[in-house]
Amino acid sequence: MDALVIGSGPAGLMAAETIARAGRDVTIAEAKPSAGRKFLMAGKSGLNLTKEEPTDRFIRAYGSAAPWLGPMIDQMDPVEVMAFAEDLEQPIFTGSTGRVFPKAMKASPLLRAWLNRIDAQMRLRWRWTGFEGEAFRFDTPEGPRLIAPGVTILALGGASWSRLGSDGEWAPHLAARGVELAPFQPSNMGFVVDWSPHMEAHFGAPLKNIALLADGVPTRGEAIISNRGLEGGGIYAVSAAIRDGAALALDLMPDRDVGGIARRLSKRPRKQTLTKALTNLGLDPLRRALLQEFARPLPEAPQELAATIKALSVPHKGPRPMDEAISTAGGVTRKAVNAGLMLNSIPGVFVAGEMLDWEAPTGGYLITACLASGKWAGTHAARW
Repeated sequence: MDALVIGSGPAGLMAAETIARAGRDVTIAEAKPSAGRKFLMAGKSGLNLTKEEPTDRFIRAYGSAAPWLGPMIDQMDPVEVMAFAEDLEQPIFTGSTGRVFPKAMKASPLLRAWLNRIDAQMRLRWRWTGFEGEAFRFDTPEGPRLIAPGVTILALGGASWSRLGSDGEWAPHLAARGVELAPFQPSNMGFVVDWSPHMEAHFGAPLKNIALLADGVPTRGEAIISNRGLEGGGIYAVSAAIRDGAALALDLMPDRDVGGIARRLSKRPRKQTLTKALTNLGLDPLRRALLQEFARPLPEAPQELAATIKALSVPHKGPRPMDEAISTAGGVTRKAVNAGLMLNSIPGVFVAGEMLDWEAPTGGYLITACLASGKWAGTHAARW
C-alpha cells in the first residue's frame, strides 16, 4: 500500500485526493459507517465553506497560529476553496458578511460528488487502535488488521462531537510514541449561566444589537439565551478569550455612548418607572430582563445606570462541556511536526486538520484550514 489516510473529514479527504493525484495508491480508513459525519453536521446550518476577504486578513483570524497556517492557506486560500466547490459542480454564493456557502445550503451534495471524484479505496468501520511496531493496528468488521503503508496521514479530528468521530482517542497512541501534545480545550462554545426563574420566558430568544466585551474589548455579534446559558455566533467569537480568563460583559446599546445614555436617563420624569424609562431608551424586554438578572439592585443614578448598560458584567460557570463545542484547541503541537506536517518522532506519518494545535472562529475559517492543511500534508506526503 502506497498511502494510508486515517479519517474521512475534509482534511483527510483533501489529503487523499492530493496524494492520489500525485499517482499514488491511497486507502482511506474511517471508524464510522460512513464518511465525513462532522462535515455533514456542519452542513446542517448551511456549510460555511470559507469567507470572501483578502487573504492576509483571513489568515490573521487564526491568531497565534497564523504564521504556521499562513503558508498552507496561501496554497489553498478562500478563492481556491470556492473554486474547489464549483469544480464539484456545487454553485456557491457569498452572504452579506462575506461568508461563502453552497447554494444547496448543505454538505451532502458536495460530499457525495467529492467522494465520487477521489481515486481511493474507502474502508469503513476501520478503527485505528494504535501501533504495533511500525504497523498501524485496526479493529475492522473482519477482525484485527495490521497495515504498514509507505506513508500515512492522520486526520482524526479534535475532541468534540465524539459521536461523529472526533473523540480525541488518538492522543494516547501518539503520546506513547513521543509526540508532543497540547491539552484539548473547547473552542467556539457556549458558557454555562444559572438563570433565575424569570429568565425562562426568554429561553431560545436571540439577543441582537449588542456587543460582547472580553476584558473590555468589544465584538459585535448576536447570542442566544438558552436554558443552559449563552450560545451563538457572538459568544463563539469571544469564547477563546473568555475561556482563557477574560471577563465577559455585554454592551446592550453599542451604537450609543455612556454620556448620551446618561443624559437621556437624567430627563426621566420623577413619576416614571425605571422600566418605562428603559423602554423609552430603546431597550427591548430581553435586554431589560438581562439588566434585572445581572445588575441587582439596578442602579437608578443616570451615570451609573448608563455605565451598566454599556458594560453589563455576565457571571458564568465556564464553558459548556468540550464534546458540545464546535471545535477544539490543543492536539499535536507545532514543535512536534516539520514544515511539511510530518511527525518528527515518527517518520512517514503526517498530520492534518483539527488534530493540530490551532483554533479559529466560525465563519469559514475552520473548514478552510482543514482543507488547506490536508492539501499541504498530502503534497508533502506524496513527495516523501
